[in-house]
Amino acid sequence: MDFTTTRRIALGGALALPFIRTATAQTTLEWVAGSVGGGWYTMAAGLSSLIREENPDIQIRVVPGGGLANPTRINNGQSQIGWGIDTFSASAVKGTEPYSAKHEKIQCLGTGYSPTEHLLLRHTGAGPADMRGILTQRGLKIGAPQRSSTDEMTLQRILRFLGSSPDKIRAEGGRYLNGSYSDIGAAYNDGQVDYVYVALAKPAALMTEIAQGRRSGRLTAFPDDVRKHMIDEYSYAEGTLEKSDYPALLDGAIPVTMMDSVIVVNESVPAEIVQKITATLIKNQGQRLATIHPSMGGWTPAKAVNYRGVPFHPGAVAAFRAAGVNPPGA
Repeated sequence: MDFTTTRRIALGGALALPFIRTATAQTTLEWVAGSVGGGWYTMAAGLSSLIREENPDIQIRVVPGGGLANPTRINNGQSQIGWGIDTFSASAVKGTEPYSAKHEKIQCLGTGYSPTEHLLLRHTGAGPADMRGILTQRGLKIGAPQRSSTDEMTLQRILRFLGSSPDKIRAEGGRYLNGSYSDIGAAYNDGQVDYVYVALAKPAALMTEIAQGRRSGRLTAFPDDVRKHMIDEYSYAEGTLEKSDYPALLDGAIPVTMMDSVIVVNESVPAEIVQKITATLIKNQGQRLATIHPSMGGWTPAKAVNYRGVPFHPGAVAAFRAAGVNPPGA
């Protein structure tokens, strides 16, 4: 082999290398979810596995987070994708309470992924049975998730509407305990608190565990004025829990406040990647998503695009259009 031939082969190999690297390049994203053990974390882990299974070039690492902090984390580029709550994500975009600045770098893949009920569980021997009586009683002992969570922020909003607050509860000799879902579940079972406030998609593992534990209880209805206030002031939704949802914790159907999950993404994530992720979700709607978490079983592209709180990512728009639905403004 002469030098010229050798040089041509070497140059040809060198020219081919960039193509090989591009073809095998992987995109790694960080998905910020919820507390470990909660529904969001389980759902993110399952979706990440599904996305990776169908798109080997996309790797997703799931990390714990919270509904209030996630939009900010994604806006700042600390995580590239994650769960958000419809009402709070919309507030983040506008820069309204509880956010102090507009979040201009977040976009979304729509909503409807996990309709989530707010739950107030009471120990049957603890005192009042109605929400107003429970939350305004002296000596109230209640457990709620971390202060960075949408669950806890919602509870604070309800307390404020009823003329109370965490500080007032503590000042009157009560206990306002914050922790992970497993922490507050353990505190309830041990008698450290008599009430638990959480927002979890059904069937919530925490509620199932409590129902099977030594210290069961009952779920509490949300009064009309509380639900109306949450809708009018903060754009929450409302729904109903049926006895069949939690047979051991309900005597009949009760009205509750609700919110829904959105998938939020940083605008810098390439459209091709977001389109692949969205197309994977669309392809696997129905039973496949339900096997990851039952709350996702009713998700459809038509429900996903029924949201105006956060702009849609161009990649998501392309995937939804291919499925025959158009996001707002598309």
